[in-house]
Amino acid sequence: MDTQQLYAQRLNRYVTAGRNAKPDRVPIRPFAAEFTAVYSGHTAQQVTHDYNQAFDSVIACCKGFDWDAAVPNMVYVWTGLAQAAGLRYYGIPGIDVGPEVGFQYREPEQDKAWMRREEYDELIDDPVAFLYNTWLPRISSEYAVSSYRRDVALVRSTWAMANYFTAFGPQIERMKNECGTVSAISGMLKAPLDILADKFRGYLGLAFDLMEIPDKVEKACQALMPHLGFIALSGLDPGRNIPIPIWMHRGCVPFISYQHFKQIYWPTLRPIVEAIWAQGNQTLFYAEGKWDAHLDDFATLPAGSIIYHVDRGDPALCAQKLGHKFALSGGVPNATLAFGTPEDVKKQVKYLIDTCGENGGYIMDASAIMQNDATVANVKAMTDFTREYGVYSNSPNDAAPPPPPDNRPPAPTWPEGRVPAGACLPWEVKRAEIPAIPGDPELCRQIWQNTDALAYFYIWHLVLSF
Repeated sequence: MDTQQLYAQRLNRYVTAGRNAKPDRVPIRPFAAEFTAVYSGHTAQQVTHDYNQAFDSVIACCKGFDWDAAVPNMVYVWTGLAQAAGLRYYGIPGIDVGPEVGFQYREPEQDKAWMRREEYDELIDDPVAFLYNTWLPRISSEYAVSSYRRDVALVRSTWAMANYFTAFGPQIERMKNECGTVSAISGMLKAPLDILADKFRGYLGLAFDLMEIPDKVEKACQALMPHLGFIALSGLDPGRNIPIPIWMHRGCVPFISYQHFKQIYWPTLRPIVEAIWAQGNQTLFYAEGKWDAHLDDFATLPAGSIIYHVDRGDPALCAQKLGHKFALSGGVPNATLAFGTPEDVKKQVKYLIDTCGENGGYIMDASAIMQNDATVANVKAMTDFTREYGVYSNSPNDAAPPPPPDNRPPAPTWPEGRVPAGACLPWEVKRAEIPAIPGDPELCRQIWQNTDALAYFYIWHLVLSF
């Protein structure tokens, strides 16, 4: 079978299961990060700091395991860019930590958070200006050295980001043409409250803010929502087959209270998910941690609009609460893949297929992103036993994937801030600075907005992706 036919079968399998239907068999889609280094004979430093070696390692895994879908580079935080920008919140393999250790996120001390409590109003008034004026100088060590080092770091990291993102297109084509493997996700989304915790206030700072100034937290999340929604909508799969992931970090009980989830986290995330579904695109809820307390809230979303990934939650409860409306994925504990035996892995795979995938609508994966503690033997057991046990039909289908359900409501709207999403310096402001335009003003507006958007995407992807 040629790789194009193999790719068509895998795309049909992956999308059919993701739309909560029954394909020929359970698709296999491991989110493999530093594990790819283990398999390909690289160090964590090599795949983290040199994305070309990371790309090669993904290709090696796709060929070696015959996975249906994979992420083009799950070691997504390229530490070469993190170093280029001087980001203070990462420990870089081979520089700050050992070469066999994955990159480390450095949680800020409460009184040295990347955003101070008194800066909420600045963030709320104009999030983009806050990012450039206050946040970027604080999170980049290069800004503290000199204006020369600051300017070079900004240019260096901007070009590095452009080179990195441009490289994903050829990597996706390489996966398709060399391996017949589907690219598993498209785009980037995080919840406003998670951004506050991850990149601005730190967890401790946010925890105190939620108790002492919850109104400011809510207004900040409302101010962030249009921008995070804009970035998400700009990265959707044009074919509407591949889901956009949301990496869900600290928005669940017990990190926050259920009351704060209901009042702040969910109302500022749900409209983005609904806007994505209005386009016909699914959101992959990568529910890191245990989100069982919130399953009833997720179940109110339109059928088929999400794929729910099980990490530390109860697979049986997830199947009961969500399985009638949404596909599920994951559930093989990372501890089992690291410290268990192949027989332990097979037992869990059988349980998950019987519990979550009896009638389709299930995608095999680890509970969380696979790092370099997962053993090759256990990942092979997960892959091979799924292929052996998770069979619904002996007739693979290479037809076009089924269309999304026709249950999409109109796209929701949300209040825009003083500066609209998508802009750093709106054309109206720039136009007021120009005495006269003797030529075509519409052409000037269009090009200004297009180039201004590049600066907008840079700063928001620095927040979201690195």
